[in-house]
Amino acid sequence: MTNDRTASLKKIRDEVLHLTVSPLYKERIKNKTLPVIGEGSHHARIMLIGEAPGRNEAKTGRPFCGAAGKVLDELLRSAKIDRAGVYITNIVKDRPPFNRDPTPKELALYAPFLDRQIAIIRPKIIVTLGRFSMRYIMEKYGLEKRCGPIGALHGKTFKASLPYGEVLINIQYHPAVAVYDARRIAALKKDFAALARMAKS
Repeated sequence: MTNDRTASLKKIRDEVLHLTVSPLYKERIKNKTLPVIGEGSHHARIMLIGEAPGRNEAKTGRPFCGAAGKVLDELLRSAKIDRAGVYITNIVKDRPPFNRDPTPKELALYAPFLDRQIAIIRPKIIVTLGRFSMRYIMEKYGLEKRCGPIGALHGKTFKASLPYGEVLINIQYHPAVAVYDARRIAALKKDFAALARMAKS
């Protein structure tokens, strides 16, 4: 099973690597950067999903390794969640220029890769990091009527039925909010502590 999952995830990596139809592919080649597919346990109980890679991520090919990644690491440590034991990825696998928001076309182009990652890894808890992943996941799994501003929904959890079973959808702020406003870190830690309690139950 582990080999099957690894092979399936490598197939996604290879497809993204050669995704010439993406407008972000040309940017990647021009800037000599890397796609960011995801990393972590292929049997993760928790999957964390951001929106798109930043500059440091595109340089290394690793998700959440820049300033927002340091915040995420701090949140995971505070909640006693092992980063190596979760799976971390983004909807969009290539960096939008100047860290701009991903466009609807880009989201639609890359989202099927995320859908396949979820189907392969089969997480029990999907954690959305930021409004783009929140909106996509909630709409994807029939929760669009319960969607709203992330300021009202952060820390909340919803149930969804996926082909492999029931999944909990946990809404979180993007860690970058604490990069721009350090006062937000306490609220983020509170939400991650609740996530950790839920994961143990």
